[in-house]
Amino acid sequence: MVTLDVRPQLLDTLSALRDRVVAARFPLPLPGAPRARANRDELLAQLDDYLVPRLREPEAPLLAVVGGSTGAGKSTLVNSLVGRRVSEAGVLRPTTRTPVLVCHPDDQHWFSGMRVLPDLTRVWAPAPDEDPDDLMPSGAPPARVLRVETADTLPRGLALLDAPDIDSLVADNRVLAAELICAADIWIMVTTAARYADAVPWHLLRTAKEYDATLVTVLDRVPHQVVSEVSRQYGALLTKAGLGDVPRFTVPELPESAWGAGLLPATAVAPLKEWLTHHAQEPAAREQAMARTVHGLLDSLKVRMPELAGAAAAQYAAALRLTSAVETAYDSEHARVRGRLQSGAVLAGDALKRWRAFPLDCTPGELLDALVESLAALLLCSVTAADERVDEAWRREPAGADPALAAGHSALESSEHRIGLAVRRWRRELEEYAEDEVRVLERSVMPDAEAVAALVATALLGGRRARTAGEGLAERIGAHGALRLRDRAGRLLNEHVDRVMHNERERRLAPLDALDIQPDPQAELIAALSVLQKER
Repeated sequence: MVTLDVRPQLLDTLSALRDRVVAARFPLPLPGAPRARANRDELLAQLDDYLVPRLREPEAPLLAVVGGSTGAGKSTLVNSLVGRRVSEAGVLRPTTRTPVLVCHPDDQHWFSGMRVLPDLTRVWAPAPDEDPDDLMPSGAPPARVLRVETADTLPRGLALLDAPDIDSLVADNRVLAAELICAADIWIMVTTAARYADAVPWHLLRTAKEYDATLVTVLDRVPHQVVSEVSRQYGALLTKAGLGDVPRFTVPELPESAWGAGLLPATAVAPLKEWLTHHAQEPAAREQAMARTVHGLLDSLKVRMPELAGAAAAQYAAALRLTSAVETAYDSEHARVRGRLQSGAVLAGDALKRWRAFPLDCTPGELLDALVESLAALLLCSVTAADERVDEAWRREPAGADPALAAGHSALESSEHRIGLAVRRWRRELEEYAEDEVRVLERSVMPDAEAVAALVATALLGGRRARTAGEGLAERIGAHGALRLRDRAGRLLNEHVDRVMHNERERRLAPLDALDIQPDPQAELIAALSVLQKER
């Protein structure tokens, strides 16, 4: 017989594995990302709601979760097993809006705390004259509430949980149903004679088979005329799916179940109740039921953890490609800007016109204004071109479609504003450099510092067309002063241009950096699995 391993070392290893799973994130919209996120959430739910609590407290009651599709009769089945109405049943869908857990009064303490399903708020069974809705915590959504009932008609050591429909029209109910099933020692899958071949119940069955969970199926509301035929066909489907050894129980269609409001006769559910009672109270059967589900989940990690690791690796590879596209585009434009600056491309248009009119028909301030505007236009053109190249590269990447990444693609006016501020800051610092050079001159008539700044700016930005600017600068502050000022101003220009291109590149990368996609999760997930396998 398979036994339950509850060594502290195993729990520590599982805790470390859980931390690795929590750290794994899949924010980029890659083809496999939704599945990876769903698998991650499901695995965390199984670790938090079942595996770790069960290993820590193996003596806790068995939890049997009753799941199935809409109208399968889950609530009527639970009520009939208990012997009184504890879960709302009826023709309205979805009927089970708030999950209901029923246990023996002596077992209530096991479920009053947060041992299992810690994210659900507990509410207690109402008195006969109370409305269940009055017990709901104010502001708590019904989908995140677990109603706890007690009934001495249930055997000690067994709890039943009536879950919402797994195909509910309400998305929160579907999510909660999957979460509740993850907390089960025993999965009770309920279907009907009319719907036993539907995709929804078979998805649940295949999931239980994948995890090798302790599973029971109930074929409900079977007309007595076709009981044998429907049971045979259902059994054949189960055998074909590799589930032929799963215990099957058949509940006939009875007047009490016609509207889902009555209790079935005790004889109709007696075989199922006897099976559950046996597994709750007979030590070997109880151990077998728990151990099968626990080991099934542990064994499933051999496939699920590498899948998560592969998805994490795909996220990191995509992030690298997106980052590389940005860096390549901006590095290329940065080099192009440097080349255009060396060729004197800034001294064109209005700036060239102003230079030709200087100093007779153009003031130093007007020339500087024109040069600043031309330099800002050159930088903005390069940044825009880089962004367009990034957009083109990202359109070829599935991950580039993430709306969150578009936040880094600022409007043209924003880039224009930032670049304009940077260029005007360069001008102010250049004028301060010019003032420094003028201040050290020992002359009776000092040259105009603004004219000196205009000349050095023209010499730096004008290329061959601005040779005379260098000559005019030397005339005003001397050859040594002109050389010194051009060196300082040249370094200043390079610093500001480099800073503009760097900042704009970082602006485009910022949303991607905010996702914090690292290479570590892939290796950490595999390492955590390896440690767990060695510990087992």
